[in-house]
Amino acid sequence: MSAPVVEALGDDALLIRLGERIDDATNRAALDLAAALRSAGLPGIDDVAPAYASICVRYDVAAWSIGDPAPSAFDRIAARLQAWLAAPHAAVEPDRTMQTPIEIPICYGGEFGPDLDAVAAHARLTAGEVASRHAQAEYRVAMLGFMPGFAYLLGLDPALHMARRASPRTRVPAGSVAIGGGQTGIYPRELPGGWQLIGRTPLTLFDAGRAEPALLQPGQRVRFRRIDPAQFAASAT
Repeated sequence: MSAPVVEALGDDALLIRLGERIDDATNRAALDLAAALRSAGLPGIDDVAPAYASICVRYDVAAWSIGDPAPSAFDRIAARLQAWLAAPHAAVEPDRTMQTPIEIPICYGGEFGPDLDAVAAHARLTAGEVASRHAQAEYRVAMLGFMPGFAYLLGLDPALHMARRASPRTRVPAGSVAIGGGQTGIYPRELPGGWQLIGRTPLTLFDAGRAEPALLQPGQRVRFRRIDPAQFAASAT
Protein backbone atom coordinates (compact mmCIF):
# COMPACT_ATOMS: atom_id res chain seq x y z
CA MET A 1 0.00 0.00 0.00
CA SER A 2 1.35 3.42 -0.98
CA ALA A 3 1.17 6.65 1.02
CA PRO A 4 -2.23 8.38 0.68
CA VAL A 5 -2.50 10.86 -2.19
CA VAL A 6 -5.26 13.48 -2.42
CA GLU A 7 -6.58 14.10 -5.95
CA ALA A 8 -9.34 16.36 -7.34
CA LEU A 9 -12.48 14.54 -8.47
CA GLY A 10 -14.90 17.02 -10.03
CA ASP A 11 -16.03 20.38 -8.67
CA ASP A 12 -17.07 19.24 -5.20
CA ALA A 13 -15.30 15.94 -4.59
CA LEU A 14 -11.83 14.54 -4.12
CA LEU A 15 -10.21 11.15 -3.94
CA ILE A 16 -7.83 9.88 -1.28
CA ARG A 17 -5.91 7.18 -3.14
CA LEU A 18 -4.19 4.43 -1.14
CA GLY A 19 -3.15 2.14 -3.97
CA GLU A 20 -3.94 0.80 -7.42
CA ARG A 21 -4.72 -2.87 -6.75
CA ILE A 22 -7.57 -4.94 -5.36
CA ASP A 23 -6.21 -6.60 -2.23
CA ASP A 24 -7.48 -7.29 1.25
CA ALA A 25 -4.96 -5.19 3.19
CA THR A 26 -5.46 -2.03 1.12
CA ASN A 27 -9.23 -2.37 1.26
CA ARG A 28 -9.16 -2.79 5.05
CA ALA A 29 -7.02 0.35 5.26
CA ALA A 30 -9.50 2.26 3.08
CA LEU A 31 -12.44 1.16 5.23
CA ASP A 32 -10.63 2.06 8.48
CA LEU A 33 -9.51 5.43 7.15
CA ALA A 34 -13.04 6.24 5.95
CA ALA A 35 -14.43 5.43 9.40
CA ALA A 36 -11.80 7.63 11.06
CA LEU A 37 -12.52 10.50 8.68
CA ARG A 38 -16.26 10.30 9.36
CA SER A 39 -15.62 10.55 13.10
CA ALA A 40 -13.01 13.34 12.79
CA GLY A 41 -15.66 16.05 12.55
CA LEU A 42 -13.92 18.06 9.82
CA PRO A 43 -16.20 20.87 8.61
CA GLY A 44 -17.85 21.01 5.21
CA ILE A 45 -17.66 17.29 4.40
CA ASP A 46 -20.91 15.92 3.00
CA ASP A 47 -20.06 12.28 2.32
CA VAL A 48 -17.25 9.75 2.71
CA ALA A 49 -17.44 6.67 0.47
CA PRO A 50 -14.69 4.01 0.55
CA ALA A 51 -13.80 1.88 -2.47
CA TYR A 52 -11.27 -0.92 -2.96
CA ALA A 53 -8.18 1.27 -2.67
CA SER A 54 -9.47 4.82 -2.33
CA ILE A 55 -11.98 7.05 -0.56
CA CYS A 56 -14.27 9.53 -2.28
CA VAL A 57 -14.91 12.66 -0.21
CA ARG A 58 -17.70 15.01 -1.25
CA TYR A 59 -17.47 18.47 0.28
CA ASP A 60 -19.35 21.77 0.48
CA VAL A 61 -17.47 24.16 -1.81
CA ALA A 62 -18.92 27.21 -0.04
CA ALA A 63 -17.62 25.99 3.32
CA TRP A 64 -14.08 25.86 1.91
CA SER A 65 -14.25 29.09 -0.13
CA ILE A 66 -14.36 31.68 2.66
CA GLY A 67 -12.11 34.73 2.24
CA ASP A 68 -9.78 35.26 -0.67
CA PRO A 69 -10.63 33.40 -3.90
CA ALA A 70 -7.16 31.87 -3.85
CA PRO A 71 -6.35 29.20 -2.89
CA SER A 72 -9.30 27.25 -4.29
CA ALA A 73 -11.76 25.26 -2.20
CA PHE A 74 -10.03 22.07 -3.33
CA ASP A 75 -6.58 23.39 -2.39
CA ARG A 76 -7.88 24.36 1.07
CA ILE A 77 -9.54 21.05 1.88
CA ALA A 78 -6.70 19.05 0.28
CA ALA A 79 -4.18 20.80 2.51
CA ARG A 80 -6.36 20.15 5.56
CA LEU A 81 -6.73 16.49 4.68
CA GLN A 82 -3.03 16.06 3.99
CA ALA A 83 -2.28 17.46 7.45
CA TRP A 84 -4.92 15.18 8.98
CA LEU A 85 -3.53 12.15 7.15
CA ALA A 86 0.00 12.92 8.34
CA ALA A 87 -1.05 13.24 11.99
CA PRO A 88 -1.81 10.25 14.22
CA HIS A 89 -5.51 9.69 14.82
CA ALA A 90 -7.30 7.28 17.09
CA ALA A 91 -8.70 4.09 15.62
CA VAL A 92 -12.48 3.95 15.44
CA GLU A 93 -14.18 1.17 17.39
CA PRO A 94 -15.48 -1.39 14.88
CA ASP A 95 -19.23 -1.39 14.32
CA ARG A 96 -20.45 -4.60 15.98
CA THR A 97 -23.30 -4.93 13.47
CA MET A 98 -20.72 -5.03 10.68
CA GLN A 99 -18.71 -7.74 12.43
CA THR A 100 -21.69 -10.09 12.72
CA PRO A 101 -22.12 -11.77 9.31
CA ILE A 102 -25.40 -11.09 7.54
CA GLU A 103 -26.82 -14.27 6.00
CA ILE A 104 -27.79 -14.23 2.33
CA PRO A 105 -29.95 -17.17 1.19
CA ILE A 106 -28.97 -18.34 -2.30
CA CYS A 107 -30.30 -20.91 -4.74
CA TYR A 108 -27.44 -22.19 -6.88
CA GLY A 109 -27.50 -23.33 -10.49
CA GLY A 110 -30.32 -24.00 -12.94
CA GLU A 111 -32.35 -20.97 -13.94
CA PHE A 112 -30.95 -19.15 -10.89
CA GLY A 113 -27.29 -19.65 -11.82
CA PRO A 114 -26.94 -20.44 -15.54
CA ASP A 115 -23.12 -20.13 -15.45
CA LEU A 116 -22.55 -22.50 -12.52
CA ASP A 117 -21.60 -25.40 -14.82
CA ALA A 118 -19.15 -23.18 -16.73
CA VAL A 119 -17.50 -22.12 -13.47
CA ALA A 120 -17.35 -25.77 -12.38
CA ALA A 121 -15.70 -26.81 -15.64
CA HIS A 122 -13.19 -23.95 -15.37
CA ALA A 123 -12.35 -24.92 -11.78
CA ARG A 124 -12.33 -28.66 -12.56
CA LEU A 125 -14.93 -29.23 -9.90
CA THR A 126 -18.52 -30.41 -9.89
CA ALA A 127 -21.31 -27.85 -9.75
CA GLY A 128 -22.11 -29.06 -6.25
CA GLU A 129 -18.51 -28.54 -5.14
CA VAL A 130 -18.53 -24.99 -6.51
CA ALA A 131 -21.73 -24.23 -4.61
CA SER A 132 -20.32 -25.74 -1.42
CA ARG A 133 -17.05 -23.84 -1.63
CA HIS A 134 -18.85 -20.60 -2.40
CA ALA A 135 -21.23 -21.02 0.55
CA GLN A 136 -18.53 -22.11 3.01
CA ALA A 137 -16.49 -18.91 2.72
CA GLU A 138 -17.01 -15.73 4.74
CA TYR A 139 -16.95 -12.53 2.73
CA ARG A 140 -16.57 -8.82 3.41
CA VAL A 141 -18.23 -6.03 1.46
CA ALA A 142 -15.26 -4.19 -0.03
CA MET A 143 -17.33 -1.44 -1.61
CA LEU A 144 -20.62 -0.49 -3.25
CA GLY A 145 -20.53 0.62 -6.86
CA PHE A 146 -21.71 0.21 -10.46
CA MET A 147 -25.33 0.68 -9.28
CA PRO A 148 -26.77 1.76 -5.92
CA GLY A 149 -26.58 -1.26 -3.63
CA PHE A 150 -24.30 -3.38 -5.85
CA ALA A 151 -22.01 -5.10 -3.35
CA TYR A 152 -18.50 -6.18 -4.30
CA LEU A 153 -17.38 -8.97 -1.94
CA LEU A 154 -13.85 -10.10 -1.11
CA GLY A 155 -13.16 -13.60 0.23
CA LEU A 156 -13.86 -15.82 -2.77
CA ASP A 157 -12.09 -19.20 -2.78
CA PRO A 158 -9.18 -18.83 -5.26
CA ALA A 159 -10.25 -22.05 -6.97
CA LEU A 160 -13.47 -20.29 -8.06
CA HIS A 161 -11.83 -17.25 -9.64
CA MET A 162 -13.01 -16.86 -13.24
CA ALA A 163 -12.92 -14.03 -15.76
CA ARG A 164 -16.08 -12.24 -16.82
CA ARG A 165 -18.07 -13.54 -19.77
CA ALA A 166 -16.81 -12.62 -23.24
CA SER A 167 -20.33 -11.49 -24.17
CA PRO A 168 -22.22 -9.63 -21.39
CA ARG A 169 -25.91 -10.28 -20.93
CA THR A 170 -28.34 -7.45 -21.61
CA ARG A 171 -30.51 -8.54 -18.66
CA VAL A 172 -29.36 -10.04 -15.37
CA PRO A 173 -32.16 -10.74 -12.85
CA ALA A 174 -32.25 -8.85 -9.56
CA GLY A 175 -30.59 -10.76 -6.74
CA SER A 176 -28.20 -12.64 -9.03
CA VAL A 177 -24.99 -13.72 -7.30
CA ALA A 178 -22.05 -13.76 -9.65
CA ILE A 179 -18.30 -14.21 -10.00
CA GLY A 180 -16.09 -11.69 -11.80
CA GLY A 181 -12.37 -12.41 -11.54
CA GLY A 182 -11.56 -12.85 -7.84
CA GLN A 183 -14.76 -11.21 -6.62
CA THR A 184 -18.34 -12.13 -5.89
CA GLY A 185 -21.03 -9.55 -6.56
CA ILE A 186 -24.77 -9.34 -6.02
CA TYR A 187 -26.95 -7.53 -8.56
CA PRO A 188 -29.44 -5.35 -6.62
CA ARG A 189 -31.86 -5.02 -9.53
CA GLU A 190 -32.26 -6.20 -13.12
CA LEU A 191 -29.24 -4.90 -15.00
CA PRO A 192 -26.98 -5.71 -17.92
CA GLY A 193 -23.84 -7.49 -16.79
CA GLY A 194 -20.99 -9.76 -17.77
CA TRP A 195 -20.20 -11.65 -14.57
CA GLN A 196 -20.62 -15.42 -14.25
CA LEU A 197 -24.04 -16.08 -12.70
CA ILE A 198 -23.91 -18.93 -10.18
CA GLY A 199 -27.09 -18.37 -8.13
CA ARG A 200 -29.71 -15.93 -6.94
CA THR A 201 -31.05 -14.62 -3.64
CA PRO A 202 -34.69 -13.68 -3.02
CA LEU A 203 -33.61 -10.81 -0.75
CA THR A 204 -34.09 -7.22 -1.87
CA LEU A 205 -30.62 -5.69 -1.90
CA PHE A 206 -31.71 -2.11 -2.53
CA ASP A 207 -34.99 -0.38 -1.68
CA ALA A 208 -35.14 3.42 -1.85
CA GLY A 209 -38.08 3.35 0.57
CA ARG A 210 -36.06 1.86 3.43
CA ALA A 211 -34.37 4.01 6.07
CA GLU A 212 -31.08 2.49 4.85
CA PRO A 213 -31.75 1.69 1.17
CA ALA A 214 -28.76 -0.62 0.66
CA LEU A 215 -28.97 -3.88 2.59
CA LEU A 216 -25.18 -4.29 2.53
CA GLN A 217 -22.63 -1.63 3.48
CA PRO A 218 -18.84 -1.47 3.03
CA GLY A 219 -17.16 -3.49 5.78
CA GLN A 220 -20.18 -5.74 6.40
CA ARG A 221 -19.36 -9.44 6.76
CA VAL A 222 -21.47 -11.77 4.64
CA ARG A 223 -22.18 -15.49 4.51
CA PHE A 224 -24.31 -17.38 1.98
CA ARG A 225 -26.83 -20.07 2.95
CA ARG A 226 -27.92 -22.61 0.35
CA ILE A 227 -31.64 -22.93 -0.31
CA ASP A 228 -33.60 -24.94 -2.89
CA PRO A 229 -36.03 -23.61 -5.51
CA ALA A 230 -39.06 -24.22 -3.27
CA GLN A 231 -37.48 -22.21 -0.46
CA PHE A 232 -36.58 -19.50 -2.93
CA ALA A 233 -40.21 -19.29 -4.11
CA ALA A 234 -41.47 -19.19 -0.52
CA SER A 235 -39.00 -16.47 0.46
CA ALA A 236 -39.83 -14.36 -2.60
CA THR A 237 -43.55 -14.15 -1.83
